[in-house]
Amino acid sequence: MERVAFKQNSHLEPALTDPATRTLNVEGLLGTWKNTNTKTTGISEIVIAREGSRFLISLVGVGSDGPIHWPRTEGTVFANLEEEAGQKAVAIAANFDLGFMTADTHLRVNKGVLVIVLIVTFQDDSGRSDYVNREFFYKHHVE
Repeated sequence: MERVAFKQNSHLEPALTDPATRTLNVEGLLGTWKNTNTKTTGISEIVIAREGSRFLISLVGVGSDGPIHWPRTEGTVFANLEEEAGQKAVAIAANFDLGFMTADTHLRVNKGVLVIVLIVTFQDDSGRSDYVNREFFYKHHVE
């Protein structure tokens, strides 16, 4: 892997040198999230949990015979610097390998809504097209 060397801090996005960015609160990502589209044919639920310094992500897909529980995987936390109005937040990237397909996911909260970008690559010889999808989730609060 080639590394890019920066000669000055001014070459970096200013938020990357901001100490506050390195201590962002991840609590807003944790919990159970439900798809805002009740008729989705993709992901119906996301659970993000923290175990020590590890972040574990579980997805539930929609299947013709009922829910499809994807294997739980560990995510990597990143500073999310693209927010509007100078907001700083965290994002999580997680990779799922279901054998017949892989899914790279990127999750972040924007204005209280969890957004997942899902990049699916089929590993079988089914002839299906790889695709990118984005879905939106609300935080599910148990009463």
